[in-house]
Amino acid sequence: MQNKGNYYLTTAIAYTSGKPHIGNTYEAILADAIVRYKRADGYNVHFQTGSDEHGQKIESRAIEAGCSSPKEFVDGVSDEIKRLWNLMGTSYDRFIRTTDEDHVKQVQKMFKKFYDQGDIYKGSYSGKYCTECEAFYTDSQLNEGKCPVCGGDVHDAEEEAYFFKMSKYTPKLIEHINNHPEFIQPVSRKNEMMNNFLLPGVQDLCVSRTSFKWGIPVDFDDKHVVYVWLDALANYITGIGYDVDGNSSEEFKQFWPADLHLIGKDILRFHTIYWPIFLMALGLPLPKQIFGHPWLLQGGEKMSKSKGNVIYADDLADLFGVDAVRYFVLHEMPFDNDGTITWELMVERYNSDLANTLGNLVSRTIAMTNKYFGGVVENKGAAEAVDEDLKKVVTGCYDIVESKMNELRVADSLTEIFALFKRCNKYIDETEPWVLAKDEAKKDRLATVLYNLTESIVIGASLLAPFMPETADKIFKNLNTEKRDFDTLGEFGKYENGNKVSSEPEMLFARKDMEEVLKQTAVITEKQKAEFIEVQTKAAENLEKAGRVQDAEKIRKNLKEITGGADVSADVSGEAIHVDIKDQIEYDDFAKCQFVVGEIIKCEEVKKSKKLLCSQVKIGDTTKQILSGIKAWYTPEQMVGKKVMVLLNLKPAKMAGLDSEGMLLCAEDSKGNVVLMTPETPVESGSEIG
Repeated sequence: MQNKGNYYLTTAIAYTSGKPHIGNTYEAILADAIVRYKRADGYNVHFQTGSDEHGQKIESRAIEAGCSSPKEFVDGVSDEIKRLWNLMGTSYDRFIRTTDEDHVKQVQKMFKKFYDQGDIYKGSYSGKYCTECEAFYTDSQLNEGKCPVCGGDVHDAEEEAYFFKMSKYTPKLIEHINNHPEFIQPVSRKNEMMNNFLLPGVQDLCVSRTSFKWGIPVDFDDKHVVYVWLDALANYITGIGYDVDGNSSEEFKQFWPADLHLIGKDILRFHTIYWPIFLMALGLPLPKQIFGHPWLLQGGEKMSKSKGNVIYADDLADLFGVDAVRYFVLHEMPFDNDGTITWELMVERYNSDLANTLGNLVSRTIAMTNKYFGGVVENKGAAEAVDEDLKKVVTGCYDIVESKMNELRVADSLTEIFALFKRCNKYIDETEPWVLAKDEAKKDRLATVLYNLTESIVIGASLLAPFMPETADKIFKNLNTEKRDFDTLGEFGKYENGNKVSSEPEMLFARKDMEEVLKQTAVITEKQKAEFIEVQTKAAENLEKAGRVQDAEKIRKNLKEITGGADVSADVSGEAIHVDIKDQIEYDDFAKCQFVVGEIIKCEEVKKSKKLLCSQVKIGDTTKQILSGIKAWYTPEQMVGKKVMVLLNLKPAKMAGLDSEGMLLCAEDSKGNVVLMTPETPVESGSEIG
C-alpha cells in the first residue's frame, strides 16, 4: 500500500456532565469510520478524542451526585465515556482528559503567553450566562430570552474576568476563511459563522472566571480559573505534545496542523472563531478543515432525559449488535441536515439492509458453494456477457467511495458499498445458479458464477471494513480469506482458485421481530425514566444539604411536571397508610369476579380525555379493549409489553365514547401516586388469579 502521508483527526472532547447518548456517540463512530478508511487508504493516522472535565456545570453535577469532589465525579463519567467509545469500536490513539497534567501545564503557559503579549487584559463582565453551555451571550443573541444553543435558562452574571482581544485577529481570520473555502464545512455552516458572528464584529471574549473554582488555575492570579472553552480547545495541540516554550514533541511536528476537527454544529462558533484566533496568537498554523456535523434526533426531537426520549449506544448494541448500530448512525445521517433515529426505523433498516441485502447475499453464496462444490471456489473461465456489468460495478466502487470520503460524505459512501451488494443479489437472480446446477453441462458456468460472487463480496467487504469492522472480519472468516489492500480493489480475480469457504459459516444478521423489539425497548424506556427520577430526586436532596435550596426546588418542580404532578420527595415519615375497611361481602360475591393476567400489546392516549389511556390487552387467545385513568403516571410506550392484573368480567362501559371491556388493577399510595399491579415472576397471559 502506497504511503499517502500523515492524517490527524480529532473529535470534540465529550463533556463530563453525564452519560453520552447515541447522538453524542455518533460523532465518535463517524470519526472512527473516517480514520479507519484513511488507514486502509494508506495514511499514517493519529486519532484523538477525550473528555472535557472543567467548568461550573461540572462543579454543580458533583454536588448533585453527592461526590466528595468534582474530580471524583469526572473520573466516573470519563470512564463511562471511554467504555462507550471502546464498546463502539473507536480506534483512537489518545483519549485525552483536560485534567491530565501535561494538558493543565500547557494551558497555564498559553494563558500567560497571551497575557504577556498583550492579547489578554483584566476587566469585569456583565451579561447573560448559560451554565449548561458554559457560554456568555448578548441580549441580541438570545432566543426569546433563552440560550440560543440549548434553549435553557440564562442568568445575569457579573464578575471580574480576563478578556481576550478577539478584534485584533478577526480581519486575519475573515481573510483566511475567504481564501480557504474548504476550511469550514458544510458551506451552510461557513455562511452562518461569517454572517452571524464574524462580519457583524466579534466582541472580546471572557477567558477566565472567579465565581467557581473547578478549572485550571491562572497561575499568576489565583482568584481566576481559565474559561472552560480556552481550556478544552487547547487539547487538540496539547494532546500531541505542543509546548509553548518551543520544546514540542516530534509527534506535534509530524501531525499539526490537524487535517480535520470533527464537531457538532452547536459548538461551531467556538471552533471556527475562538480556536483559530487562539492559534493565530500562538503563531501556529490553523487546522485544514473543521466539519460541523448535524444532529441525530430521536423522532425529530433533540434527546433529553427529562423528555424520556434518550437512546444510548449500549442499549442499541445489546439489541442489534455494535456493527448494526454503526451502520445505522453512519447511513442515516445526511451531510448537512439532521438525521432521525427511532427503534422502529432501526428494525426496518436492520432487516432490509443488513439481514436481507448483505446477510442473505453472503449466506446464499456460501450455502450454494457448499451444496454444489463441497465449499471449493474455482473460476472455470465460463464467462458470459452478464458478468461484465457485475465486474464493472465491483471494480469501480472504490473510486466512487474514495471521491465521497474525500468530501466527508460518509452516508453516501455506505450507500455505494451497499449498491455493490445489491448488484450481487441481482446477479444471482440473473444467473439463477439453482437452474445451472440441474444441468451437468453447465457445471463450469455455475462454478464461475459462484467465483464471481465470492470475489465481489470480498471486494465489497474490504470497502465495508472501516464502517463495520466486525462484520467484515466475519465475512473474511466465512470465505476463508483476508481483507484486500485498497490499491488492489480495481482488480477482479484475486480470490485464490481452489480455496474453500467455511462449511459452518457464522450468521451475520438474523431478522428482528418488530413487536418483540418494541416490547424490549418499552422496558428500557421505563427503566431509564425510573433511574432518571431516582437520580434527580437524590440530586435535589444533595443540593438542599449544600444550601442550594432554590436549585433543589427547581429540580423538584421539573420532576413534578415529568411525573404528572406526583410529589417525588423522599418519604421519610415512616407512617403506615390508614385503610378504611368497606362493608364486608360474602365469598360467593367475591367468587363472581374473574381476575386474570393480561399482556398489553398496544396502547394509545384517548384524545378526548386528560386522564384515559386505551389499552389492547391480550388475555389467552382473545384481546380486550380496556380504558384506564392512569395517563398521569404512564405513557403509552411504557404500557406496551406489561403483564397486568385484569378484572375480566366487569360489565362493559362507555368512556369518552369508547367501549371498555374490563379493568386494570392498580394500587394508590397516600400521596395519590398510582402503580399497576403486575405479576412478581413471568406468567402466561390468561392465567387465572385466585
